[in-house]
Amino acid sequence: MTKYILHGGNAQHQDPRNDEFFKEILKDAPINAKVLLVHFAGRPEKSEINKERDTAHFEKVKEDRNLTYEIANEETFPAQILNADVIYLGGGTTTRLLETIKKFTNLKELFNGKIVAGESAGANVLSAFSYSKSGGGVLQGLGMVPVKTIPHYKGEHKEDLDEIPGDLETLLLPEYEYRVFNI
Repeated sequence: MTKYILHGGNAQHQDPRNDEFFKEILKDAPINAKVLLVHFAGRPEKSEINKERDTAHFEKVKEDRNLTYEIANEETFPAQILNADVIYLGGGTTTRLLETIKKFTNLKELFNGKIVAGESAGANVLSAFSYSKSGGGVLQGLGMVPVKTIPHYKGEHKEDLDEIPGDLETLLLPEYEYRVFNI
């Protein structure tokens, strides 16, 4: 079983709800957990800042865990996933993340048994469909989690997802809120 956690956005901000999100990520992780930070959605020049912010959140809530961190790169991404306990897909531009991550056709198998968290763009990519302002509207994701998602939800654009056929749940995620799926 794989644990997926979808977050509505701004997980890098200091907020008690984000502390709960990072605690949830680590709740089922081993005591010596390896965390893979996937920043494919972000701008490359912000890579070091994103790493510092993400690791600071994990370190704040880790309790007695010994965490090691690795930054994902396209060349060794499948091997990095296999070596990780936690895969964290950070926010940024959904289309940038989707374009990069779709190159890897066996992600479902690679993610099997892992803890996979997606924040904003990461949540969009893990969902079957999503609404992304930066992506220009409704996008098809990887479908790891069978939902239609709107991160940064503020009461808008739900009707855009209503037009998608099928009986997928619509997941409206305001910033700082998250939802867990065990699949």
